[in-house]
Order: sequence, then C-alpha cells, then structure tokens
Amino acid sequence: MSTTPRVVIIGAGIVGANLADELTQRGWEQVTVLDQGPLPLTGGSTSHAPGLVFQTNASKTMTGFATYTVEKLLGLDVDGASCFNQVGGLEVATTPERLADLHRRQGWATSWGVPGEVVGPGECARLHPLLDLDQVLGGFHTPTDGLAKAARAVEALIRRAESRGASFRGSTRVVGINHEAGRVTGVRTDDGDVPADIVVSCAGFWGRELGKLVGMRVPLLPLAHQYVRTGQVAEIAGNTIEARLPILRHQDRDLYYREHHDCIGIGSYAHRPMPVRMSELPEVGDVGESAMPSMLPFTEDDFAPSWEDSKQLLPSLRRAKVETGFNGIFSFTPDGGPLIGESPDVAGFWIAEAVWVTHSAGVARAVAQLLVDGRSEIELHGCDVARFDEIETTDAYVDETSQRNFVEVYDVLHPLQPRLSPRDLRVSPFHDRQRELGAVFLESHGWERPHWFEANAPLVDELPAEWRPPARDAWSAMFHSPIAAAEAWKTRTAVALYDMTALKRLEVAGPGALAFLEGLTTGKMDKSVGAVTYTLMLDAAGGIRSDLTVARLGAELFQVGANGNLDLDHLRRLAPADVQVRDITGATCCIGVWGPKARALVQPLTSDDFSNDGLKYFRAQRAHIAGIPVTAMRLSYVGELGWEIYTSAEYGRKLWDVLWAAGREHGVIAAGRAAFNSLRLEKGYRSWGADMTREHNPYEAGLGFAVRPQKGEFVGRSALEGISADTVTRRLTCLTVDDGRSVVLGHEPVFVDGEPAGYVTSAAFGHTVGRPIAYAWLPAVEVGTSVEIQYFDRRVRATVAAEPLVDPEMTRIRR
Repeated sequence: MSTTPRVVIIGAGIVGANLADELTQRGWEQVTVLDQGPLPLTGGSTSHAPGLVFQTNASKTMTGFATYTVEKLLGLDVDGASCFNQVGGLEVATTPERLADLHRRQGWATSWGVPGEVVGPGECARLHPLLDLDQVLGGFHTPTDGLAKAARAVEALIRRAESRGASFRGSTRVVGINHEAGRVTGVRTDDGDVPADIVVSCAGFWGRELGKLVGMRVPLLPLAHQYVRTGQVAEIAGNTIEARLPILRHQDRDLYYREHHDCIGIGSYAHRPMPVRMSELPEVGDVGESAMPSMLPFTEDDFAPSWEDSKQLLPSLRRAKVETGFNGIFSFTPDGGPLIGESPDVAGFWIAEAVWVTHSAGVARAVAQLLVDGRSEIELHGCDVARFDEIETTDAYVDETSQRNFVEVYDVLHPLQPRLSPRDLRVSPFHDRQRELGAVFLESHGWERPHWFEANAPLVDELPAEWRPPARDAWSAMFHSPIAAAEAWKTRTAVALYDMTALKRLEVAGPGALAFLEGLTTGKMDKSVGAVTYTLMLDAAGGIRSDLTVARLGAELFQVGANGNLDLDHLRRLAPADVQVRDITGATCCIGVWGPKARALVQPLTSDDFSNDGLKYFRAQRAHIAGIPVTAMRLSYVGELGWEIYTSAEYGRKLWDVLWAAGREHGVIAAGRAAFNSLRLEKGYRSWGADMTREHNPYEAGLGFAVRPQKGEFVGRSALEGISADTVTRRLTCLTVDDGRSVVLGHEPVFVDGEPAGYVTSAAFGHTVGRPIAYAWLPAVEVGTSVEIQYFDRRVRATVAAEPLVDPEMTRIRR
C-alpha cells in the first residue's frame, strides 16, 4: 500500500500535466488530475497558446523556470513528434531606446546563463529574411529560444504520468473543496467526491474562482489577448516544416510573430486591456482547435493598427491578409509574476496559477519540490502568493494593476519606475509634512516612500568639492536627483529624519514567544528586556529565508522588524497556540533620526537617558519625547549615531513636528530612500531579496556573525555544520567602480578574467567614498582583484574592495 500523499491537481493544462509528471517522477504515484474540459485538449489557455518561449527575463527565477521548460520539452515527444522546436528567438529594435534595452537584456541573459548576443541589422535580416532592413536598428538573438508545442506536450506528459500511476479525468467539474479542522480532505466534483491530502489548483484563469472555494484570494485577472493567422505568405510558400525562422518580437509595437508553415501568426498586446468576467464565458463543452471557452470572438478594430505596423516590419505581409483571429484568455497579476503557494487558512490547498507556457515546467518542478522536499531549488519569493499585502489582493487593486501590466508588458521599464496608479493608498502620518518639503515619492506595496526632497535642492550648491556627484548617464539618472548627495552629506555631518514607516513590523507575544523565536532564528533571543538582535531565519537547507531585527520589549513580548508579508505568513503558519503574531505596521510609524547631531536633537526633548551609556547600541527602551510615548531602538541602517523611534500612528505627525522644530538649530533635514540606499551600501548592510535569498547561506552572504550555533537547535543549524567563511566558494562581494562615475543598477553580469562569473545585486553611488558601489555574487576572490561589469553595451572596470567602505571600526555609530 502506498504511503505517499493523495494529491488532486485541478487543471490538466501545461502546468497541471507537468506537475503530475514531476510528482510521479519523485515517486508520488497517488496523483489524480481533474479538468472540466475533455482530454487532452481541455479548452484552457494551453489549448490555444502560440507557444513562443523567450527565456530571458530581468528575474533570475523566471529565467530559470524558462530554461528548465526548454530543457524538458526538448526531451518530450509524442510518437516521435517533438514538443519543442528550437528555432531561436530574435527581438528587434526600431528605436534607439529599444536597442539600448536589448543590450540590457543581453546582460541579463549573460547573468543567468542564457546564450545570446546583440546583432546588427544585417544579421537580423539574415536570421529572419522577412524583416525590412530599413526598419531595424539591431536585435537580440537567443539561439536556444523556440516554439513549445503545448498541446502535444500535455499529451506526452499525460502518457508518462499515467505510466507511473497517475490518473487523469476529463469532463469533470470541480464544485467544492472539502476540508475539516483547517485541512483539506478532498475535492467535490459533479461526478462525486475525490479524497485528497493535498489539492493543487493549476486552473489558470479559472484559479480566482477556485480560490474562493476555500476563502482564498487569488490575485489574478483574466484578460483577452489577440492572436491572428495570415493567409499564405508568398516568401514562405511551400514550407513543409511548421517553423524555420526564429520567433520574433517587435516590442516597440507590442507585437510578436511566428511561422505556421506558409502563414504567419501574430500576437498583439497593443490593444486596450480587455478584462474577462468568468460569468460571461460559455460552458465547457465540445472543444476543438478553433472553439473553446478560452477563445473569444476576434475584435477586428482592435487589431487594425497592429496589422499596419506588421506590414511595415514584414513587407511580405502587404500581399497577404488576416485569415483567422481570436481573443485568447490568459492571466495577469499585480506585479506580473506567477502565483505559487498554500492557502493561509486551509492547509494542503495549494495554487500554481498565472503561469505562462514559457515557465510551465519550471514552475511545476518548483511546486513538486515544495511538496516532496519542502524546498524549491529555485528561489521563489517573487512568485509566492503571500508576497502581497492585503490591499494588493483586493479585486479593485488586482483589476487595475493587472490591466496596467498588460499595457506595459513590452515597455522599457526602469528598475525604479513607480506605478502611476493606484497611488496614495498607504501613507505615513508625516505624509503632509513631506509633501510640504517637496518629497518625490516612489511606491512599494502601496506605500508612498520619499526618495528625495526638493526642499534640499539649495544644499547641492553648498556641497564640498569631494561630495559633489558626477553627472550620470541618462538611464541611471532616471528617478534620481543630485539632491540625494546633499541628503547623504547632511546625514554624515549633521542630522536627518528618515521615514521608516513602510517597513514591516510584527509583534510576537505570548508565553511561548521566546521558545518560538529561538527555534526559528540563528541568533540568541533569550536576552534581557531591551535587547535588540540582528538575526536570520533559515530554511532546512541553511538558505536565508529572511533577516530580522528582533527587539525584546517584555518577558513575553517581541517586536520584529521583517522584510514583508512573506515573513508574516511564515510566522503565522508556524506559531503555536500560545503565541500570537500581529502585523502592527499600519497602526504604528517610525522615524529614523540619524547623524552626528542626533543626540543633540533628541536629548533635550526627553527626561529619559539617550546617552551612550543610557541607551547602548542595539538596545531599546520605552521613553517619552515631548510627552509622546515612543519606543526608541539604537539602530542605524545608515551607519551613523541615532535611533529608530516608533510610536502609535495617532502621535506620528506630532512626533515629526517636535523633532523637526528641535532640529532646526542643528541643521536637520528630511532625507529619502536614495540617500538611504547609498549610505547602507557604504556600510555593507544587506537587503534581503536583492542581495541574498534562500539560494545563499549566511557565510556566503557575509552574515556568519549572525549565526550562533552554540545557542542550541534552530531551523537550518545542521545544514550549516562544517561551513564557514573560509570554506565557501562564492561570496557576496563589494566592488567599487574604477572610473568613479559609472553607476550600475543591478542584475548586470560581472566578468572575472574576461569570463562571466556572477552578477550585481545592489548598487548606488557612494557619496561618502566618492565613487559608485556595487555588490555582486562572485566566486571567492581576493580584495584588490580587478573585474568588469557589463553596463548596456560597454564594460566598466571595478575592483574588489574590503568592506565596509565607511567606518569599519564602528566608531561613528557607537559614540
């Protein structure tokens, strides 16, 4: 009798079929796959997918998913017919801006290990002879991209999974999810119940409705996307092979192309967003290649401009016409990423939704690894459904942001580019005061976050010569201002107020709180009340799940500075009955008061002792500032004397006003995230999610000091045995740019001895040290080693530097 769990997968498309294959490959043979449509062509998005697979993405994770999908589909066939046609991919530029972006994309490909090169117009025309040479400035060619035969792959995967014991049932509608005592027990269908220990929804654009069956918000929006086929194109007439030419993207006009024998298929994102209401879809009945619920009637007027653009790029289309077309449904999300994870309320109910064919096998493997091993080999924080805060899962937010992502899907987007709407969803109590100071806000998880203040513009003219930043190139100058240099200068020489309200704050309380945190973190939690500890949460393999700042405010009360909703979700899932975990972010606020004059500003406002002896570094105390109850923590992410000062949101504006008024005589300024990021890199302070993830262990990330194995057992402890800073073969490495002016932004490849060896994580201009800084994952190399960073189409020389770059003795922060 099998001892593996009973798994029911809802959805027999490319994701569900892949998941059944991945699970059965790992020995889980009790797998049942249900689909409301007939098999193998079920009528979902897979059934009409054009199949273009472009692997390169700004995300290392998404590129990894795509690369695995290519590898897997290349090894699949149905009766000798391949499931992947590796014709290569070509993305063309018709504007200088797009050509520059293609160089950036080629850098991502190099960083993530995908072969590709930027080629000139002539080579573009050689690769794809239908192109008008006069229209094209260049292209990015990736020889390993190609066409997935998604429907054929599903058939191959079904056969293989069934041979290992899986069962597939078509024409079976799921009408409910059975669960008891907070755990899934089975699936209700229109043909009876199917018992299950684990249920995984791989239902694509139907996933939102399935989530509702367990009260789970699945933040995706079904949208229609146009696809047409032309009639015969004379230049490829007689083509007996389905496709020979590379798949083609014309992102300047939101278009892509592929061959269908002697016809051309054209997909367009150039039209208006067309959200689809599930109640308006026809019932799943007979499904054929041209009739299925996921294929809506073609709206010709929406495609008309794209047809004209297509005839310009591919002149041979001028003698052809559009023969067929449809508006095909697929899923978009608020940030464009897939949705992977378990329901927070019903254990055992999982989702793998909003997954395109391009990433299907990679996502399925990751989910299988999560279920079988408890850990994916590919980092998933950007895909975990728990990454969204509550406001980001509401229907109004999902609908608006997903439609915007559709519009921008092929746009050249800057890494700092904020969404235009919705805005002002979450603001700190100081927001009005910041507006008065000319704050320039960017946005994160709905929070308005000042990046610099126009009120500080006059300070730029006062900067000493050594603090004056060099001019930037046009790309790195976007969403930046030289005012950041003035704000960094004032932080280092006087005092500045930083709004830290948007950072996630959790309260962990109860009789079991101490033991709970001791078992989850690498640092010692059993310290005196008032102690603050920088610590890590690891997974079982020793990877860094998060870094936390934990303040013990009472015998059974802790405040946890976390990285986001993923940490809240993780702690809530694991908390025992005698521990309560609360998100207190919105109910509180925080001002970072930092700089050599911070004590001169704060001490006169309080009778509590803020001296060095009275409140030591990494200690916290409850106090009153001008009568306002606060919690002050002697921490500094910028490397200067000061405190994070917390209070209830109701007192926030008053606290700001009091500190501002008292600081005037000390030259106080408000400072933003641009200066903050520069200062934290000068101190070597890491940012989880950018600089390190579960792919990295603490010693590789330079955080071994936060690990206390002698304290006893904690998650990941055994995995770290025998590992030290001396034994690791790769490290998060500090680089300074030799020319003193070239600012990179992240994800650029780094070359050692002329060969690609790693990639940049975080970067900024170091205003104190007077040169750009970049952190990068590299093989363990010596300080002083010369490397090169690829920035667009040029190489920038940099040097491995000892860290931290500023105040390694920590005298400034401890005075």
